[in-house]
Amino acid sequence: MNSWQEIHDEVLRRIHTRQWKPGDLIPNETDLAQEFGCARATVNRALRTLAETGLLDRRRKAGTRVTLHPVGKAVIEIPLIRRDIEDRGARYGYRLISRQIGPAPASIRAALRIETGTPLVHLLACHLADARPYLLEDRWINPAVVLGAETADFTRISANEWLLTHAPYTHGNLTIAAEPLPPQTAAALQVAAGDAGLVLTRTTWDHASAVTTVRLSHRPGHLLHSTL
Repeated sequence: MNSWQEIHDEVLRRIHTRQWKPGDLIPNETDLAQEFGCARATVNRALRTLAETGLLDRRRKAGTRVTLHPVGKAVIEIPLIRRDIEDRGARYGYRLISRQIGPAPASIRAALRIETGTPLVHLLACHLADARPYLLEDRWINPAVVLGAETADFTRISANEWLLTHAPYTHGNLTIAAEPLPPQTAAALQVAAGDAGLVLTRTTWDHASAVTTVRLSHRPGHLLHSTL
């Protein structure tokens, strides 16, 4: 075996067939490299990939064990709102409500870990499905990280779509909650203030630099679909 993928698959086979049972200490990288006839770096990549999925527990000086209680990990991609609406069989529409550039409130500064007075691009926009409000996008963009955000024409394209093609990111965090919709949000979505809506709050990063934080508020009854 001379590819990390072949070694990955063989280690996975041994775990699934219980040749290596949960909690077992597996051979070290040097021994596995000798067994498979490959470089130690190749074994390292295979084991690292399996550790990232939660199947192996790797500890420095303690070796690598098959995870006793493996926890599955889900990967959630940032969806293109336009495509999400079209996939539901509806006609997509978009309306920019407001755009401002200036300092952010304390909660946004904390989410993006920026200093007081740092200017951000603040956008409020409504996405439509068959001319009916679908969700409200309340977004803050860090123009120091996202070049072109200050001059981009967000009346023609949503920040959601523009950022997916202009702003790479390495990681982020996502919070999903059912919350009473405040008056401004409820008015934009054409529902009663206080109605419970599904709210997604997401912040993305490019390594140590914050890219954007957004609050996506859906109308009551919205269903979120994901693949595990």
